[in-house]
Amino acid sequence: MPERKLSIPNAASKPTGSQSVTLGRRRRTRENVKEKIARTGTIATRLRQAYPELQVPLDYETTFQLLVAVILSAQCTDAAVNKVTPELFRRFPTPDRMADAPLAEIESMIRTLGLFRSKARSLKACARQLVERFNGEVPATMEELTTLAGVGRKTANVILGHAFNSPGIIVDTHCKRVSRRLDLTRSEDPVQIERDLSKLLPAEQWTGFSHRMIIHGRRTCHARKPDCKACIVEQLCPSSNLIAHWPNPRTQTHNE
Repeated sequence: MPERKLSIPNAASKPTGSQSVTLGRRRRTRENVKEKIARTGTIATRLRQAYPELQVPLDYETTFQLLVAVILSAQCTDAAVNKVTPELFRRFPTPDRMADAPLAEIESMIRTLGLFRSKARSLKACARQLVERFNGEVPATMEELTTLAGVGRKTANVILGHAFNSPGIIVDTHCKRVSRRLDLTRSEDPVQIERDLSKLLPAEQWTGFSHRMIIHGRRTCHARKPDCKACIVEQLCPSSNLIAHWPNPRTQTHNE
């Protein structure tokens, strides 16, 4: 019996009804590696068309300031971070200035952010490490970055990709959710998700692809009720038929 292949629609437009039915049937068949790589490439193209600009939505001027802003953005909106960083950067623009700052003063300046006490401790400790171990410079490797206080692989990949033009896959809660719904990974572990995605695209696309997955998760593929009708990759998403039949959270809560 000849091998069944996944039909991938042209990246420039959404498929027609007949194409949608074909894809709907074939989503249920096992997808081989070549098919998944091809589908991922089409997803990447569509996301690039939908979100052509690739810029960190955090305000900063130096690599150190980007590092600080990304640490502050954990479990917090970028808009909220951008409200506190202008004064924070004015007072403590460099690692040595922040390392010498009273902890209480840092806390007071970021008090409106979630987890502000632990973030203040991380900022002060990270700045001290930069001064003592890296001559006040932000290191440019994953191994060195992840030794800094408050810096995990997600933060490190943001710094590597946007400050040093070094490819990295940024796996936050949005990227994780969208990747799993698109069946590009079945893992819950961010490190494994990073590995899985890295096998599907060339390295030069890693930063842009994961950044756009995050944007797509924020704007369209929401956690509770994704907007599948407005989704540019809906016809490439194995989860879309299932999600379309999810009960409305408000209605469900009301009925219960």
